[in-house]
Amino acid sequence: MTFVAEVERVWPGRRASFEVLGGGITNHNLKVEVDGEQFVLRIAGKDTGLLGIDRTVELAATQAAAALGIGPEVVEFVEPEGWLVTRFVEGEIPALERMREPALSQRVAHVLRAFHEGDRIPGSFDSFRVVESYLQTAVGRGRTMPDAYDWAHEVAARIEATRSTDAAVPCHNDLLNANFLDDGERLRIVDWEYAGMGDRFFDLANFAINHELDPSQSELLLAAYFGEVRKPDAQALELMRFMSDFREAMWGVVQSAVSELDFDFDGYAAEHFARLRRTASMREFRVALG
Repeated sequence: MTFVAEVERVWPGRRASFEVLGGGITNHNLKVEVDGEQFVLRIAGKDTGLLGIDRTVELAATQAAAALGIGPEVVEFVEPEGWLVTRFVEGEIPALERMREPALSQRVAHVLRAFHEGDRIPGSFDSFRVVESYLQTAVGRGRTMPDAYDWAHEVAARIEATRSTDAAVPCHNDLLNANFLDDGERLRIVDWEYAGMGDRFFDLANFAINHELDPSQSELLLAAYFGEVRKPDAQALELMRFMSDFREAMWGVVQSAVSELDFDFDGYAAEHFARLRRTASMREFRVALG
């Protein structure tokens, strides 16, 4: 794709230069310069509604994050396409190793806590229902049910029974390393398309598993977030690491059925199914599950 028509759609008759930003496997992201100002144009991928994405929820969540100083400023929302224009944020994606260091992990905890304690946002995110919805979509598009699904779903049902009492809070739900930007002073989170009211421990576990935090690093994350490490919190984090990978695996399954992007979604799903099996085999997980 050349994206010339898309840029002209947003800035008609303006002299705009742009470059494609890497990293996205659902959407196309462009860095656009117009009259000396820099923006990011987020062009929604095809059929992303089948992934549970609601672009109006993404807009509201991005605006909420921006108001807290932890997300990019929203400049425009292009309808009916659902494209999002935000101001370009200077900064770099921290190296994965840095994200495990206490200083940066503490900053992550504070940023997440600020968003979790913010005003309600529209939409909801329930990882237990998401994996079921993804299965229905994938099977409806001709995919067979993954061999590991029944077993993983049974484990998920046991986890859900332990998570039914916590109130839903605003969550990001996609804390991959590529979604963090650090300018040396402020840590920001981008890509709010899966945001919704959900389980704070899904966010914490999603960050922990995606950054491969070991037990001591996970405890530091919890201590920075809650001010202390409590056994029930540590166990909830352990259990939701499983749900993070279950969601990610089923995301890969449904993407392989609907996406037109050149990416090995089957391999992505297999990788996360393998990792959730490793999580389930760990003593800490078995103890937390009871």
